[in-house]
Amino acid sequence: MQHYLDMMKTQYINFALGWILFIGLFAFSTAPVSAQGDFQNPVEYEIGNIKVKGAVFSDENTVIAVSGLVVGQKIKVPGTEIQRAIKALWELRLFTDVEIYISKKLGDVVIINIDVDEKRRLTRYDFMDAKKNHLDDLKSEARRFLLKGGVLTEDIKQNTQNILQKYYSDRGYLDCEVKLKEVQDENLENGVKLEIYIDRGNRIKIKDIVFTGNENLSARKLRKVMKKTRRKRRIFAGSKLVQVDYDEDKRALTSLYNNIGHRDARIISDSIWRVGDKGHLMVQINLEEGKKYYFRNITFKGNSIYTDEQLATVMNIQKGEIYNQELLDTRLNFSQDGRDVSSLYMDDGYLFFNLDPVEKAIDGDSIDLEIRMFEGPQATIDRIIINGNDRTHEHVVRRELRTRPGQKFSRSDIIRSQREIVNLGYFNPETLGVNPIPNLQRGTVDIEYTVEEKSSDQLELSAGWGGRGRGVIGTLGVTFNNFSIRNIFKKEAWSPLPQGDGQRLSIRAQTNGRFYQSYNFSFTEPWLGGKKPNALTFSAYYSLLTNGGDRETDSFQSLGNLGASIGLGTRLKVPDDFFVSTTTIGIQSYNLRNALQWGFALSDGTRISDGRYNNLSLSQTISRNSIDNPIFPTSGARITLTGTFTLPYSLFRKDNSSLSLEDRLKWVEYHKWRLNVEWYSAIVGKLTLKVGAKFGILGYYNKEVGLTPFERFELGGDGISNQFVGIAGRDIISSRGYDVENFDANSGGGGASVFNKLQLELRYPISLNPSATVYVLGFFDGYNAWNELRDYNPLELRRSAGLGVRVFLPMFGTLGFDYGFGFDKDDTLPRGTKWTEYGRFNIILGFEPE
Repeated sequence: MQHYLDMMKTQYINFALGWILFIGLFAFSTAPVSAQGDFQNPVEYEIGNIKVKGAVFSDENTVIAVSGLVVGQKIKVPGTEIQRAIKALWELRLFTDVEIYISKKLGDVVIINIDVDEKRRLTRYDFMDAKKNHLDDLKSEARRFLLKGGVLTEDIKQNTQNILQKYYSDRGYLDCEVKLKEVQDENLENGVKLEIYIDRGNRIKIKDIVFTGNENLSARKLRKVMKKTRRKRRIFAGSKLVQVDYDEDKRALTSLYNNIGHRDARIISDSIWRVGDKGHLMVQINLEEGKKYYFRNITFKGNSIYTDEQLATVMNIQKGEIYNQELLDTRLNFSQDGRDVSSLYMDDGYLFFNLDPVEKAIDGDSIDLEIRMFEGPQATIDRIIINGNDRTHEHVVRRELRTRPGQKFSRSDIIRSQREIVNLGYFNPETLGVNPIPNLQRGTVDIEYTVEEKSSDQLELSAGWGGRGRGVIGTLGVTFNNFSIRNIFKKEAWSPLPQGDGQRLSIRAQTNGRFYQSYNFSFTEPWLGGKKPNALTFSAYYSLLTNGGDRETDSFQSLGNLGASIGLGTRLKVPDDFFVSTTTIGIQSYNLRNALQWGFALSDGTRISDGRYNNLSLSQTISRNSIDNPIFPTSGARITLTGTFTLPYSLFRKDNSSLSLEDRLKWVEYHKWRLNVEWYSAIVGKLTLKVGAKFGILGYYNKEVGLTPFERFELGGDGISNQFVGIAGRDIISSRGYDVENFDANSGGGGASVFNKLQLELRYPISLNPSATVYVLGFFDGYNAWNELRDYNPLELRRSAGLGVRVFLPMFGTLGFDYGFGFDKDDTLPRGTKWTEYGRFNIILGFEPE
């Protein structure tokens, strides 16, 4: 009992002391403002002035404004106004202490002082030992939390540590340590500098990934589907554990089982632990495969437009096939080839169509499906909206669209419209957006196309070795791919040039001084008249090749070529509107003076070196272009068949043998055929296969005249160093791994009349950014050339293989190089030649050579 009384006595004493202490502290904290009155009888004052003390980073006027106190305001002391002001400033979380008091009193007018102690402010931060190649990325991550001039709190420091550790963890450095050290800024009283020390440690790799419960699929197949979570096996193979990627790969595992009939497959659990001295990871995934199921009966409900038989034909899933969820989804919704039920309806205007596959019955290992459909009404296109075309005029985009107001909605037309917009080359294909805006009540849909302009003009500024002792050839050219000739006289349209109408203007000059000169001009109007896609192209050119001697001497040698052409291209509707027909009329004049060295040889070996020769020709081209992207195609094909014809002048003459060689060839006669085929297909991910074939043949009308020495083919080289032979009207065909001399034996030294070129390329993009598209490639090619058609053998090819890289810059075109190794040079190289002589570099400047 005594113990209980002593305990109660102690509690009362502690309680009394606590109240005394509380009252004392309250009186002390309010002494500056409460000395003027008490709570029962507060005194009213008018604020005459407000002063702020201790604000270094904070604006004094802002502090006063946030407090809510204003000059001229009536306040009561003690009162709620001061309490509200202190609370408002505390809520800013910028100060460690806030005090408001009356510093001076003149009658009923008082001066209020606001004293604040600011929290530390960050003046700068530095990464003390980070690798230079990571520095920019680290600064970008740190900027998410660290703000120069901002308050530095423990939460901000912790968030910074976490984000930097995650940066390295995502790259395999799971043991990365980040330490932050504060250093007083000597230039600012309350400023602090932050030093960031990073010890990333060793990269932690995945030693192995093991599975349990997998009876139908081997561990090798399961690991193969985990694209981003790989074990360390090969020297250059990446191996790291990133949680987001790991979760995605686990979903891929279950999807793999779903696609082979195991619809109930699931991951029961998974474990990750460290092993060995290096602390590498072991990953174990425990699976439950479940039963394998098969499709049995598939029925349709709610369909009135198409019969069950028609829908079943489109789905093409047979009774007894292994249950495949991915196959089912593809046949119901948006397959790549358009063979699915949804496309069937949406291509016929049924935008509001919807379907829901329901498992109606599961009997043993068989599943019955019922496809429940809502067909809805057909939708009509109401408005076409185009956004983002800052430079390109709207009619240029609109005329390429296959979706037009008043037409029925069609998914295929939208996909085709996207392709046509991309192939214009004026917009970023990565950001092109299509947004159908349906109105179910009206049965209409607005289609919104959002584009992002990119640079499409090109500047060609290059230098290449002319070969054969001709030195360096300089090239300067400009191509405006979105020109507007109708605005050329409007001053306000020059920004910097009139543009936006989709016309193409190209000017190009090449020279190395006295040896070689070439000037080219071309203009294309893709929509002549503005109503139909009829493309009008006009071009003119002049080239001169000399030996660099004095024109007044007999030893001067020259070859000149002056020409012009005009062509009209029309988009066809049959077989489909991917086809284009182009008809071109061209006139050329060749002027030779002592030009024996340039190899103008007839079939009998006779060479011509002097005279003026004219070439009036008609060309007809049929082409089909269905590629999805002009810069880096991943699907589609590009096929071109061209026939070029002159009049058969010799057939109009009674006797050709009596004419001199110059008179007989004064008007060049021939027929010429070219076939180019390119086909693209994505193999795995972004890895793309290109298969190409080129074939050319030059023929004659009259055996007495034979083959013309002009318009032949020259194989070999990179298409730059031997470009001067184009003056002679030859088609230059680049050949990776081979020089021109490697084909002279077959072409007779004066250009070939038949050639073959086969290509196989694997391409992989490094960057698809429109401002700099970069990809690498590996190739295997075959080429050959023959002087006579009777010698042609398509299997007699000179083979080469190698690697290359391409960089497409909108301003400069295509740049890059190839290194090709020619396997079949033995007959053109001296015996004992080193194997390194079988390789050759090809340079690409501005455009991709043929």
